[in-house]
Amino acid sequence: MSTRPGRVAAVRESGAGRRPAAWWADAVFYQIYPRSFADSNGDGDGDLAGVTSRLDHLVRLGVDALWLSPFYRSPMADGGYDVADPCDVDPRFGTLEDFDALVAAAHERGIRVTVDVVPNHFSEQHPWFGEALQAGPGSPERDRFVFRAGRGPGGDEPPNNWPSVFGGPAWTRVPGAGDAAGRRQWYLHLFAREQPDLNWDNPQVRAEFDRILRFWLDRGVDGFRVDVAHGMAKEPGLPDLDLSVVPGPDAGIVMPARADLRWDRDGLHEYLRGFRRVLDSYPGDRMAVGEAWVPDAERLARYVRPDELNLSFNFELTQASWDAADLRAAIERSLAAMAGVGAPCTWVLANHDVERTATRLGSGATGRARARAAALLQLALPGAAYLYNGDELALPNVDVPDEALRDPSWERSGHADRGRDGERVPMPWSGSAPPYGFSTTPDTWLPMPDGWASLTVAAQRADPASTLHLYRAALRLRHRFRGGPFAWLDAPPGCLAFSRGTVEVLVNAGAGAVPMPAGAVLLASGPLGDGVQGGGVLPPDTTVWTRRAGPRRR
Repeated sequence: MSTRPGRVAAVRESGAGRRPAAWWADAVFYQIYPRSFADSNGDGDGDLAGVTSRLDHLVRLGVDALWLSPFYRSPMADGGYDVADPCDVDPRFGTLEDFDALVAAAHERGIRVTVDVVPNHFSEQHPWFGEALQAGPGSPERDRFVFRAGRGPGGDEPPNNWPSVFGGPAWTRVPGAGDAAGRRQWYLHLFAREQPDLNWDNPQVRAEFDRILRFWLDRGVDGFRVDVAHGMAKEPGLPDLDLSVVPGPDAGIVMPARADLRWDRDGLHEYLRGFRRVLDSYPGDRMAVGEAWVPDAERLARYVRPDELNLSFNFELTQASWDAADLRAAIERSLAAMAGVGAPCTWVLANHDVERTATRLGSGATGRARARAAALLQLALPGAAYLYNGDELALPNVDVPDEALRDPSWERSGHADRGRDGERVPMPWSGSAPPYGFSTTPDTWLPMPDGWASLTVAAQRADPASTLHLYRAALRLRHRFRGGPFAWLDAPPGCLAFSRGTVEVLVNAGAGAVPMPAGAVLLASGPLGDGVQGGGVLPPDTTVWTRRAGPRRR
């Protein structure tokens, strides 16, 4: 069994001063999508041994922990989030021994390891679902999932009008005999047909996830990312919902409305308390962060009350436009809500479900400049931060050819929604052409584009002005001022400014250059205007960190 990491202090005082903050309260986590990170055996798929081989990249980057997206046994109908065996490694990613070696190697380098847990659904290939289909209506086996009789004569219509996130209805009809009234049954899947939703009212489900958590905690993991934490409880009676509150396929990933009955039901919080009890029974400040897409910051704060999850992703920055007022409002809402429950914020700019920042905030050079500026904004805010593999390279989304798309949204939406493959293209490590050192075969699971030679890790390592060097410098400096008190400062029009102790942060999201604040420049996301020493200018789409020269009016 691996040793515990020693690089990060076990306990620090939180900036809010409300309660002691464990290592995760202001840690920088690095998300790895294993299939797209590094391929060790040349089959075109990333794997666990590939992750282990690239851990020194994370050490040089300066992150505190990594989060591994699913590597469990899965038919891959939804990128591994359709889990057939949550306590084993899918052969395409390696073996349990490979996982143990990864954890040990990460801990030796002072990097903690967190993994996904997927409690809303299993794969249709999970043994439980096969047993449910065989057992028939009204059986204990079916009660582990959400089976219901259909509506209309013979149960020919779905039990309600709920749509799937991936398009089409959220119900699939079950072949075979119906219930006692002769009505055929349907099962609920808020995502793909291959992902039947679990019934968390069933004590067997709760006991099984206790077992799953303990299995990985016993192997040395430091925590979990809870997938679709906002979906675990179902509205009693499963009534129809007002479809006008459901975003269409062209809306992208957006916060659900409060009236969307599929999500954020009050009953799920008791299930999360069960997760917390398991975590607290282990030494070493084990933690869990929730993926909770909820209508507002006040609802999000409920997930991180003292007896629930430790952290919950704050997606406000992924939804905000590149506008100073919009960014400030998102930050203020988040800080106020989390302060109300004494929890840290958890800032996110991108992940495997969200369009990459360099594309979302613009295109070409503008998108890259804004992505770099947004990174310095994110990393200066109080709380924890999550980076997505490739953020440190300012990778853009890739326009994956239609014939290569894998995301279930593409087919289920009738080709209206291209899905999330564009942000899941493999990492470029070196070289001038695909596969850029990711694999020894150019036939990678998603095709890599031409034109990425200047974006590889090797190319950016050799360029002091690169995004990679910017992230490294930012993480070094962050360790020096994190924990400092946060305060808003006066800012020029189109900008936002705040301080963290003696460090001041100025973000220019406007259209024109603005005067630089007084003080020594610690780091800037891009070139500064002439005459910096004599009070130069901060160009648009640029963030600067400075050491405060004296008192500043707030």
